[in-house]
Amino acid sequence: MLREQFDTMRLGFGIGLLVLSVPVFAAGVTGWVGTYTVDEGVVTGSPGIYSVQWDSDTGSFSAMRAVADTVNPSFLALHPSGRFLYAVNEDATPGAAGRVTAYAIPAAAPGAPLQELGSVSSTGQGPCHLTVDASGKWLFVANYSSGSIAVYPIQPDGHLAQATQTIQHHGSGPLKGRQDSAHAHEVVLSPDGHFLLVPDLGSDKVFIYRFDAGTGKLSANDPAAATFPGGYGPRHLVFSKDAQFVYVITELNPSVVTLRWDARQGALTQVAAISTLPSSFQGVRSGAEIALHANGKFLYASNRGDSNSIAMFRIDAHGIPVPNGWVPSGGKTPRFFGIDPSGQFLITANQSSGDLFVFRIDPASGTLTRQGERIAAPGAVDFVFASSAPVPR
Repeated sequence: MLREQFDTMRLGFGIGLLVLSVPVFAAGVTGWVGTYTVDEGVVTGSPGIYSVQWDSDTGSFSAMRAVADTVNPSFLALHPSGRFLYAVNEDATPGAAGRVTAYAIPAAAPGAPLQELGSVSSTGQGPCHLTVDASGKWLFVANYSSGSIAVYPIQPDGHLAQATQTIQHHGSGPLKGRQDSAHAHEVVLSPDGHFLLVPDLGSDKVFIYRFDAGTGKLSANDPAAATFPGGYGPRHLVFSKDAQFVYVITELNPSVVTLRWDARQGALTQVAAISTLPSSFQGVRSGAEIALHANGKFLYASNRGDSNSIAMFRIDAHGIPVPNGWVPSGGKTPRFFGIDPSGQFLITANQSSGDLFVFRIDPASGTLTRQGERIAAPGAVDFVFASSAPVPR
């Protein structure tokens, strides 16, 4: 298994190369890990983006290396061609504008240092999420602190042009200090690519925009948003396998909210809501990530705060999540987790404890069983795999 023994080397462009001392595994899939280099004013020790090798036969990571020196690349998105990687850069300076940085992935050695193609302004503060459309021509960014979203053309060589559109959200919620203004938290395209959905924690809404893939233009839908109960704070979402439902995890009152999706009108209608925590739980609550297994039968959600757990659900015959237990995430603050390309494993990224943990997914029940050792990853937030589209957010 992966051992926590690191050697530090120097790359030609001056960043530290973090090499994990591990046994040699069979050839696997390249992945990249986004991190915080500075978290709540504290330097984490991460230089930026790491590459890793993943072996789905054994459920093991190896060859973890720093491949890009950049500030707070918390969330990543892979271009559909597999040739380019994009990262948001959350500036650690209060009030400063964020950035989006583009990288070329070396074709001959995907795990080698990334080639920076340049960065552009996120046109807002605290960029926290990004995604690329299926054509690979457009990139979308959510700016948490300023509550805005932006659209960028992607050039054939992977470079980003300046934003062609920025939309400012408005609204607030009842929780003072967290919902005083809009806070766009994620950008997700509908499976048919006709709509962009944006959970906004501050306004207790999921905004809905029509998307013109030819021009890259977003326009407000009618209805323009789905409104959540006050103080829930919608954070991330995922579509059901048949695209009949949308499952939203809320951060402030941690729940999975199920909404029926009308793909013709672009409308969401709430049909169910269930807590991501046991009824007996006492302590600080904070929902974070949500992901659906590729088979459409199993749904997972992460809890931060005092829980640090993964909630497991099975999807019933009506498309509604049913609780299926909880497991510890392995570390502290599981801001993100994802399912590997083979569908056999779930991997948690624990931001505060700076580590990754691997869980085997039972193919019949969807339950999780932790395996292997802790994988150190300073300030870990997000990861994507080269052999698949970006891990669902």
